[in-house]
Amino acid sequence: MPACKMAEVESSGFISSSDNQSEKSDTDEKQIALLDDKTVLKGKKPEKVDHMADMARAYSSIISHVGEDVNRQGLLKTPERAAKAMMYFTNGYELQLDQILNEAVFDEDHDEMVIVKDIEMFSLCEHHLVPFLGKVHIGYLPNKKVLGLSKLARIVEMFSRRLQVQERLTKQIATAMVQAVQPTGVAVVIEASHMCMVMRGVQKINATTTTACMLGVFRDDPKTREEFLNLINKR
Repeated sequence: MPACKMAEVESSGFISSSDNQSEKSDTDEKQIALLDDKTVLKGKKPEKVDHMADMARAYSSIISHVGEDVNRQGLLKTPERAAKAMMYFTNGYELQLDQILNEAVFDEDHDEMVIVKDIEMFSLCEHHLVPFLGKVHIGYLPNKKVLGLSKLARIVEMFSRRLQVQERLTKQIATAMVQAVQPTGVAVVIEASHMCMVMRGVQKINATTTTACMLGVFRDDPKTREEFLNLINKR
């Protein structure tokens, strides 16, 4: 029974409470199944349904234009899968810094360097929509406040799960650290391999790109910067 008709019958009082609950449960299950058939992500807002459907149609068009048969068995659900994957790869747009910090900023009388290195990262190059992946190293000098260590990785995820260039990603992470704990200095280094250089173009499979952003003491004091670089390169 459609949901709108269900509401009409309920309001008329012609169905008992137990029958009502049974009908409502059946309707809910059918609606959930329908959403699953449409490969809509559970818990998403209604407008996401339209986004997913539009994206699936776009992927179907791409597959067709490269010369494939979108009705072939192996490709029947590929447009929907690809749409879901793209939404996941770019879910950083839905996150805000305050949300991921979740009040994990603590008063602490510590002013020595804190480093979290080898944070695994993947992102999508905004020029070709192919991945680049690598590692992020973050260091900061606290100014009476420290950040929960896992939140550094969360900051990396928030900005990397967007369409990006490595240079901007590096600076965004550093700027977010400043906003989070107002340290006396922040250093961020990213080392990544770009599939746009590996799979196409010059096709250099061993090429890596390193970017750095130094703020505060790390920019002004060569000894502090050197200490950080030595520590992240130590294996």
